[in-house]
Amino acid sequence: MGKLSVVADFWEFLKVRKKWWLAPIVVTLLLVGALLVVTESSAVAPFIYALF
Repeated sequence: MGKLSVVADFWEFLKVRKKWWLAPIVVTLLLVGALLVVTESSAVAPFIYALF
């Protein structure tokens, strides 16, 4: 329930404060994090880490 409340609070913040420019930044960070987690134990890992 803690993680869902963080997402709900962030969504409310975006709606009330009209800070829509934050959404692409957060989505990009989440996608990069997911990419690193998924590829950390595969043969692609050295190539992904070379990008960063």
